[in-house]
Amino acid sequence: MPETLKRIAEYGLTLLIIITLNFALPRMMPGDPFMQLSGADGDVVEAYTAEQREYFRTYYGLDRPVTEQFIVYIGELSRGDLGSSYYFKEAVGTLIFRRLPWTLFLVTAATMLSLLAGLIIGSFAAWRRGRKTERFIYLAMVVLGEIPAFLVGLILLIILAAGLGWFPLSGAMTHFARFDSAWERAADIIYHAALPVLTLALARSGSFFLLVRNSLGTVLTRDYMRTARAKGLSKWKLRWRHAMRNAMLPLITRTGMQVGAIVGGAVLVENVFNYPGLGKLMQDAVFVRDYPLLQGIFMVLAVTVIVANLLADLLYRRLDPRITPNIKQ
Repeated sequence: MPETLKRIAEYGLTLLIIITLNFALPRMMPGDPFMQLSGADGDVVEAYTAEQREYFRTYYGLDRPVTEQFIVYIGELSRGDLGSSYYFKEAVGTLIFRRLPWTLFLVTAATMLSLLAGLIIGSFAAWRRGRKTERFIYLAMVVLGEIPAFLVGLILLIILAAGLGWFPLSGAMTHFARFDSAWERAADIIYHAALPVLTLALARSGSFFLLVRNSLGTVLTRDYMRTARAKGLSKWKLRWRHAMRNAMLPLITRTGMQVGAIVGGAVLVENVFNYPGLGKLMQDAVFVRDYPLLQGIFMVLAVTVIVANLLADLLYRRLDPRITPNIKQ
């Protein structure tokens, strides 16, 4: 129990550091929100006079010292208040939680698909270690894992959507469509999400493949596997009941760690496919220097990653009783 509390405290410290960076990074961008809204760099969004800009800076507290702004931000955050968007003139929480389900859908589907692909291909390669087939698969998965997610998305968009017309070019649903049932609506959503999900899954499946291949390869050399073979167990029991069951434990921790990478990839992929998730909203917020909206998006994404890692850590300790706290210093 003390070890669990220690881990939770470490994640709490991580969250505090993230909150500090979350506040500082948007303010490190050149200019200020109302200069950008008034047409800086030739991008005229809204025409504000100098008096109006000064009024809004005072209204939103941007004329105060940075330390005072940070204290106010911490106070609002402790009450669950993410502030109000400068540009959209709406509560940040409302804007984020309107887009959050789309991003969670992409991340969850991509994680499950990449995990499944890594399990199948990784186990296939592990059982054929040293053969030409295994070396070819290894090379292909390593190369695929090094390609950025947005580049994979562009390739799929050009070939499968623009070239072959098998998938829509952008969006999350067919515009102005009327659905006769919830199933038709769900099918349309899945149809539009297919390429973004496939993009994220392809970009991350290489990591799961390598972990399964190496972990399973180590398990196959254990003494209990030799004993299982000597007992004459069937290949199915040998592979899935004994080998894969023990090789799955490291995969639990890696899954939690991969959530962060998939979330980061989703931010870029959503902009490639014009998908209405947090990534697209973040692009809009960066364009207009919307500090509260950027802070809110960063916070939600950071908390999502931290919670995923914490759950994976706790689950790993629960499933593997050999992990015990080191009480001796």
